[in-house]
Amino acid sequence: MRAVGIILAGGNSRKMQELTHKRAVAAMPIAGSYRSIDFALSSMTNSHIQNVAVLTQYNSRSLHEHLNSSKWWDFGRKQGGLYVFTPTITVDNGDWYRGTADAIYQNLDFLKRAHEPYVIITSADAVYKLDYNKVLEYHIAKKADITVVCKEMKEGEDVSRFGTVRMDDTMRIREFEEKPLVAMSSTISAGIYVIRRRLLIELIEHCAEEGRHDFVADILIRYRNQKKIYGYKMKDYWSNIATVDAYYQTNMDFLKPEVRNYFFKQHPDVYSKVSDLPPAKYNPGAVVKNSLIASGCIINGTVENSVLFKKTFVGNNCVIKNSIILNDVYIGDNTYIENCIVESRDTIRANTRHVGENDIKIVIEKNERYAI
Repeated sequence: MRAVGIILAGGNSRKMQELTHKRAVAAMPIAGSYRSIDFALSSMTNSHIQNVAVLTQYNSRSLHEHLNSSKWWDFGRKQGGLYVFTPTITVDNGDWYRGTADAIYQNLDFLKRAHEPYVIITSADAVYKLDYNKVLEYHIAKKADITVVCKEMKEGEDVSRFGTVRMDDTMRIREFEEKPLVAMSSTISAGIYVIRRRLLIELIEHCAEEGRHDFVADILIRYRNQKKIYGYKMKDYWSNIATVDAYYQTNMDFLKPEVRNYFFKQHPDVYSKVSDLPPAKYNPGAVVKNSLIASGCIINGTVENSVLFKKTFVGNNCVIKNSIILNDVYIGDNTYIENCIVESRDTIRANTRHVGENDIKIVIEKNERYAI
């Protein structure tokens, strides 16, 4: 492959509220048995990119645990492989990553040692499948300096948390606004960029000299008139999970057959770390409708339009509707849960009721699971 990959997985999203108190956004569970970073990693390996760096920082323990073996994404190889870089204190630097450009700057050696001519930079908080080779071919055909993968959002959708772009007829980006108050366009940047490796090293070093740290503001927006920056429109499913509502909605999308087929049944596949768990067990009296139930679950009650992650126990006479139950949750008997996201490893007491009235409610209950 003619490119190396960089996955930016260090960010902390305050819009995720309590969900990111114990994990990075990149390690958020998706669709029963995946994590958010799996989609970027799988697209990398399916595009035959052999050299991939994951830059982590905030709350990265569970992400490191997830990436402890690179074999699941087929990166266990002699040349290249999967590298995980955390901020390190060196002679020249004693700081955390202060922004996306700074994260790349602190690991510039990785780029300098690589010999591939191009770099593909992507964020780890989106759910999608993309053949980066097609983006690279487009990038070369357009003779672009930087190519930004864009997505046309639906009418009326809130785009204020994204960077919006305006392109001319040749697809060259003329305007780029980061998180606008009033959006001029419904086309957003998907946070995936293709750039020539030497140009990236040059731009990043230039940023560092001037004390600038952000890739979007200090490279894309600043150089949009000097450099040829083109947009590549993505047609297929793409969803960012960096707010509670978006995370909830993305998981609920997997209850739609067309989204499930696209990710699970169509080539190329999405890979994840495999855990050996028994298949879900439905005891007599269990009623399950339109739900995604991961392996290791035991169901005794009623589950409707919900996503249950691994090792969830649902007690007798429970009713769970329109909810997401994360890993290893024990739900006691006669519990009613609706419009909620239940944090992993929670123990929900018997005879309780949790309902998200207007918004999605995040349930965090640390009760004793076993009477000693």
